[in-house]
Amino acid sequence: MSAGDAPPRPQHPRFAKPQRVAFVQSSWHRDVVMEARIAFLDEIEARHVPRERVDIFEVPGSFEIPLHAQILAKTRRYTAIVAAGLVVDGGIYRHEFVADTVIKALMDVQLRTEVPVFSAVLTPQQFHESQAHFEFFKKHFATKGVEVAEACANTLLSLERLRGQVAAGIVAGG
Repeated sequence: MSAGDAPPRPQHPRFAKPQRVAFVQSSWHRDVVMEARIAFLDEIEARHVPRERVDIFEVPGSFEIPLHAQILAKTRRYTAIVAAGLVVDGGIYRHEFVADTVIKALMDVQLRTEVPVFSAVLTPQQFHESQAHFEFFKKHFATKGVEVAEACANTLLSLERLRGQVAAGIVAGG
């Protein structure tokens, strides 16, 4: 490999069945949150979920994500749901309350529906409406997009194996 060549991309396992993912994104600070979506789509495609099998939904803010996630999960159309948002402003109690509420509600959705829900809903302690902060968080959201795609793909593979074992009677089902 010459100095200008990129290292080979890792080989990821393939799914036994096609996957479909819903990506629910808040529109608050869209230009920052969009970085997570772009990185997610690139990484999930590298992990054998084609972009055309990812449906994008946009909501006003992070507080609206859990209801959309629940309705989408109940359709049984999606094998996973990913949430992305940036919760800022309004004082420390307000944004911490919103973030905590959103995360707990997303956990409730996945436990009620058995559709895994992943969160890239972030709450920075110190966010300023400055170009430097926007650039920092754009990079941070790109990293989170890759991480949430990795978590999503690995969980879907794990659930596919587990459900196969339950169906085969290897693991007792409930």
